[in-house]
Amino acid sequence: MVVRSVDLRSDTVTRPTDAMREAMASAEVDDDILGYDPTARHLEEEMAKMMGKEAALFVPSGTMANLICVMVHCDVRGSEVILGDNSHIHVYENGGISTIGGVHPKTIKNEEDGTMDLGAIEAAIRDPKGITFYPSTRLICLENTHANSGGRCLSAEYTDRVGEIAKRHGLKLHIDGARLFNASIALGVPVHRLVEAADSVSVCLSKGLGAPVGTVIVGSSSFIEKAKTLRKTLGGGMRQIGVLCAAALVALQENLPKLQFDHKKAKLLAEGLNQMKGIRINVAAVETNMIFMDTEDGSRLTAEKLRKCLTECGILVLPGNSSRIRMVVHHQITTSDVHYTLSCLQQAVQMIQEPSLS
Repeated sequence: MVVRSVDLRSDTVTRPTDAMREAMASAEVDDDILGYDPTARHLEEEMAKMMGKEAALFVPSGTMANLICVMVHCDVRGSEVILGDNSHIHVYENGGISTIGGVHPKTIKNEEDGTMDLGAIEAAIRDPKGITFYPSTRLICLENTHANSGGRCLSAEYTDRVGEIAKRHGLKLHIDGARLFNASIALGVPVHRLVEAADSVSVCLSKGLGAPVGTVIVGSSSFIEKAKTLRKTLGGGMRQIGVLCAAALVALQENLPKLQFDHKKAKLLAEGLNQMKGIRINVAAVETNMIFMDTEDGSRLTAEKLRKCLTECGILVLPGNSSRIRMVVHHQITTSDVHYTLSCLQQAVQMIQEPSLS
């Protein structure tokens, strides 16, 4: 019987800590739809201050946060947003910007580091003279860190240059900052500097920070007022949300400093994987807490075979396709868990590659 559990599927799988549960139980609350929940207000003020923006708004999820931001900026149906072809908004959010927001996506190729070519971004902006025929470009979206690129970080300088393009053409810039704090820690750059050029940012509280629920949107006061209306329209208005925001406040205080250790453990895991026959991994690309591990062509290894072997050891991972596995380190993964995972994976690789020896 398996007694050990190591969950590397995502950094969204963390359990609330005892301190979070205590804060939730004793949170001061009121009706947030009426605008009076004091704990929610405290969290929003704190997040706005950290991000260097005027105001903030707590919403239930990152998907809703990004949808709200896109809809506020693209308030005319048929508007167009420029975003990465491998971005979370485009791939994993149910096409909500189109089906609900009436916004047309114009995708640009995401490079391996999560960026989009600056020239390609500018070339994708529609000529206003063609408004009779084409959608009107209103928004550019970036993602930092970039999940499908393995948690790669976008630099402040790159973001500034995208912001300059947006301003030059009268567009807005939104940053999907689901793991923005990871980027800040990895780059050694304050979060407010990373989003200085942005008109809006969504920041997830339930990934690396480990809170149980929620994302915060930040932007100007006028932007947040519009976002608040859309939150209600989309069913995201909640009453005594202080019980959730209290856990997020604990996460900011307790878990934000731990992100650097998550990154070190991810690098340790990547370096160990890199020593295994039949496994391919770009160790240099492991910048934060996310690892993409590929099986080499011609080997007996597949993502599904490895997943099954690891599951028998109590280790949970997430296959990306037939040859790729994603692993994400979080604050409830220990260094001992990393060594245990490497040991089990080495045994699995040997058993699959050389079944006669097992």
